[in-house]
Amino acid sequence: MTTTVLPPEQRRPNRHTKFTTICFIALVFIYIFNTNTLISFNIFTDHKLIITSFKSTPNPILIVKQLIIQEPNLTTNQRFKNNLPEFNNPEFETRANEFLKQCKLRFFMTWISSPFNVFRDREFLAVDALFKTNPDSCLMILSNIMGSDHGFQILKPVIDLGFQVQAIEPDLNFLFKNTPAGSWFDNITNGSHDPGEIPFAQNLSNLIRLVVLYKFGGVYLDTDFIPLNDFSGLRNSIGAQSANRFGNWTRLNNAVLIFDKNHPLLYSFIEEFALTFNGNRWGFNGPYLVSRVVKRGGSNLSVLAPAAFYPVRWSRIGGLLRRPVKEGERRWVEAKVVQLKESSYGVHLWNKQSRRLRIEEESVMGRLISEYCVVCTFF
Repeated sequence: MTTTVLPPEQRRPNRHTKFTTICFIALVFIYIFNTNTLISFNIFTDHKLIITSFKSTPNPILIVKQLIIQEPNLTTNQRFKNNLPEFNNPEFETRANEFLKQCKLRFFMTWISSPFNVFRDREFLAVDALFKTNPDSCLMILSNIMGSDHGFQILKPVIDLGFQVQAIEPDLNFLFKNTPAGSWFDNITNGSHDPGEIPFAQNLSNLIRLVVLYKFGGVYLDTDFIPLNDFSGLRNSIGAQSANRFGNWTRLNNAVLIFDKNHPLLYSFIEEFALTFNGNRWGFNGPYLVSRVVKRGGSNLSVLAPAAFYPVRWSRIGGLLRRPVKEGERRWVEAKVVQLKESSYGVHLWNKQSRRLRIEEESVMGRLISEYCVVCTFF
């Protein structure tokens, strides 16, 4: 295994305007403590901070009677465009090809978020477990923030052990080129299509995972999927989230995707995304999309049973996180750990439902993440 460590000049730091603004506001309040001055001023071109009717006391106590962040009369589309990450990294294609060219197995994740929302302990578990079960693979994280120095420090414990992982800001122009994704994105950014109420980062992630597999081929994993087995024997596969009593799938999921480069079904997924996009229905552009397309027919595809990637339903994931108390619960935990290790490629933690739940020691997941790790610092 070789370690890929980018020199500081190639790890392009992000510009966190919000952080600068918060610091500026903090200085303003320090000033307020020492003066009784009415303040009304512009912070930057599209916001105004207004502070009125305040006084400071010797204790000290600050009483603020009016604090307003005022925005100009922007349309919904203008606000959307102002908050849209640029994703036009001109170095992406060269760096991606260089990083991936010698990989035995290519894994991809996405992390599109606000500047303050980097990987936490829960997301790091997915990276930690991946290299325990697939040590000769490489992982590329496509992200607007994880390529920063802060993001690099989060991933550094894995890199220092010699595993190949790199976070990089993508170039949507390159990824979307010669696919239906390009015209869809143009229509979104120019206001022709409504981005909808669902967080746009979620829908953009649904699309980026499709185009990056179409361009490079490999395995896509959600950051709340904990790998438990070697993926090298899988090709052109997708997992069923649910199945009927006859074993026929009823819904697929896009949290785990394994496809060859330029696979025609990936193109069909991208085309469906562009033609039917609905930003107001959760899952419509993700799990429901892949289900719709595969139901219409597709060749050179294996649909794996729910046990492969989704052995536990989202409504029952909490049971894997709780520490057993009674003897019967301990026996169930022991049996469940053996079952998952033998019959599943991994466990989807359904973070939308479980992110507020703590993974307790001696629970099913506590046992698994303590065994399937290379850094092993969760507990």
